[in-house]
Amino acid sequence: MLILSASMGAGHDVIATELVRRLAAEGVEAEVVDILDLLPLRLGVALRGWYGWMVRSAPWLYALIYRVFFVSDRAPSVSPLTIVVAARLRRLIRSRQVTEVVSTFHMAAQAAGHLRRYGRLPVPSTVLLTDFAAHRLWLHPGNDRYLCPDLATAHAVHTATGCPVSCHAPVVRLGFRRSENGAASTRSRIGARADDRLVLVSAGSWGVGDVEKTARVLARSGQYLPVVLCGHNRELRRRLRHVGLPLDWCDDMPGLMAAAYALVDNAAGVTCREAMAAGVPVISYRPIPGHGRDGARAMALAGLSVYARDAGELLAALDRFGRDEERDRQVARGAALFALSPAESFLVPPGL
Repeated sequence: MLILSASMGAGHDVIATELVRRLAAEGVEAEVVDILDLLPLRLGVALRGWYGWMVRSAPWLYALIYRVFFVSDRAPSVSPLTIVVAARLRRLIRSRQVTEVVSTFHMAAQAAGHLRRYGRLPVPSTVLLTDFAAHRLWLHPGNDRYLCPDLATAHAVHTATGCPVSCHAPVVRLGFRRSENGAASTRSRIGARADDRLVLVSAGSWGVGDVEKTARVLARSGQYLPVVLCGHNRELRRRLRHVGLPLDWCDDMPGLMAAAYALVDNAAGVTCREAMAAGVPVISYRPIPGHGRDGARAMALAGLSVYARDAGELLAALDRFGRDEERDRQVARGAALFALSPAESFLVPPGL
C-alpha cells in the first residue's frame, strides 16, 4: 500500500507512520510518501515554509485563505497544485506494485480522487481523515471510501461525497496508558514536584499559536503548572524560560501524558487523540485559525473536549476536572472512540 502524507507539522506523518507499523504487523507492506516531495521546483518546501510563516506571523492571512479556498462553496474543486501532484502520483504508482492508496492529507485525497474519477488510478483510493472537522478539500467523490474519526464526521462526509464511510478508532502510537510509575519518573525528569498539577500546553511540532498567553494565565493562577510543548521552536522556549516548564521537542509523550492533569491544545490534532488514549481531559483554548478552530468546535460539540473562550473559562474548566464526575464523563467519551474497529482492519485484505 502507498500511504500519502505531508510534512505540514508532524501530525499527518505520525499517523501515517503508525499505520505502516500496524499494517506490517498484519503482513501488509506499506510505504509512506510525502506528497510535498512530488511538487516540482522545490514548491513543496516553499509551501511548507509559507504555511509555517502564516500560522506563526500572519494567522489572519491563513484564516482568510482557509475561508476562501477550504470551506467556500465557490472555490474551485481541484487546485492547480492538485493537478501537478496527481500527474506525478500517477507516474509513481506506475513504478510500484501498489494495491491501494491511502491518503492522510487533504491534497493527497484530492489528487487520488481526481485520478480515480478519470480512470487514471487502477487501484482503490481510501481517505483516512486526520481532522475532527472535514473541510471541503478533504472531500472528493472520486475516492472509493473514507475512514472517519467519529459518527458526525462520517455523516458529513457521506452527505458531501456520496462515498462509503466507516468509523475507525484513532490511530495512536503504542504506550499511551496511564502509569503511576511512569508519572513519577517523568515528574522527576522535568523537575516537577509530586503535588504539582501539570497542565500540558500543546503548540504542535512548530510551536505556533498564542501559547505564551495560555502559559502565563496558568502560571498566574497558582494552581496549575504549565508544561509548554514548544516543539522545534527554540525561541518560544527561550521566551518562556521563567514561565512553568517549557520543553523542546519531546519523544516521551506517553510519559508526559501519564503525569498530566489536563491538556490545553490549540490545533485539535494528533496530540488530542493521544490525550484521549491516555485518559487525559482536553481543553481547546486560543485555537489556531482555520482547521484548528473548526476542529476545536467539532470536538466540543461531540463532548470530547471543552472549548474555553477566555481565561476565566479555561481556569473554570480545569477546576471542574478536579471533581471526578466531570473528568470521568469527558474521559469516557474519549475512551469510547477506541472501542471502534482499528483503521488497519479496513485495509488488510480478507484472509491475509
